[in-house]
Amino acid sequence: MTTLTPDQISWFAQTFERLTENVSKAVLGKRHVVRLVLTCLLSEGHVLLEDFPGTGKTSLARALAATVQGSSSRVQFTPDLLPSDVTGVTIYDQLKQSFEFHPGPIFATIVLADEINRASPKTQSALLEAMQERAVTLLGSTRPLPDPFFVLASQNPIELEGTYPLPEAQLDRFLFKLNVTGADVETLDRIISTRRRGEPPPPDFLMSAEDLGRIFSGVDRVFLPKPVSRYVSRLVAATHADSGEAIDDVRDYVAYGASPRAAIAMAEAARAYALLSGRPTVGFDDVKAVASHALNHRLVLNYKARFDGVDSRSIIAKLIERMDETGIKLPRDVEIETR
Repeated sequence: MTTLTPDQISWFAQTFERLTENVSKAVLGKRHVVRLVLTCLLSEGHVLLEDFPGTGKTSLARALAATVQGSSSRVQFTPDLLPSDVTGVTIYDQLKQSFEFHPGPIFATIVLADEINRASPKTQSALLEAMQERAVTLLGSTRPLPDPFFVLASQNPIELEGTYPLPEAQLDRFLFKLNVTGADVETLDRIISTRRRGEPPPPDFLMSAEDLGRIFSGVDRVFLPKPVSRYVSRLVAATHADSGEAIDDVRDYVAYGASPRAAIAMAEAARAYALLSGRPTVGFDDVKAVASHALNHRLVLNYKARFDGVDSRSIIAKLIERMDETGIKLPRDVEIETR
């Protein structure tokens, strides 16, 4: 693996900054959320946005699709949506006397799955299987999805009637779960003053597929030092009640901890976050920046947590605080690598 040069690192950071500025023009006051969504995209993961209606989830997805070269589609999930409405369907052509495949909206570079929790579990599974395999199999034929392929799903947490909450095993398919918070007074004033009928301005920067591929390649070349890798491993292990790293809140409130996939996801996201901040090596702060978003949907809390008003984000924050207090632990036979 070749080392990234200073010129390459500078280009990655500048390009990411242009992407962030471009998408932030469409979603005012959400710069931090935009950075995290782009980090997820450039980590080749998928993101789930959860918050109240009208906070800009759809605008964010549309702005992202307009900024990155490639096709985009939107699927409005409803209880009567069928798996074939997402993946596509094979229809018999009487003139040709053969079956012809008609691709569904999932065959796009960026797919917005709006209100995913309104679809039936069968339809949800069709989408989430494609997210993992990056391919669709129908009637024995496997068709690859576009490369890159990014799903930005949203769900509304305040309306439970007619919804099917995503099971924890399916939530695990998402790299990040983010909350798009409401706007403050200054941001609301800017929205009212600059937007007519809510239409965002057209993008002034378009990232080519070639440049996107360069960033993917650059993320793979970011160095993950052994102490940082060990930190990620300890953090994920500490989410399990039977671990020696567990704290009291984990033993009291967590029924099931994060999976090994969470450790992989957190390491990849930290690599992307470091590179897009202009650093060729992952640091502890990069892990802390993505830890809550990569882990909050992967902890299964018990009923006691609901009664006591404890959420997964507060538990993760306490875990990180505990890690900082105890310091970095390495096995005796591991030598710290430097670069």
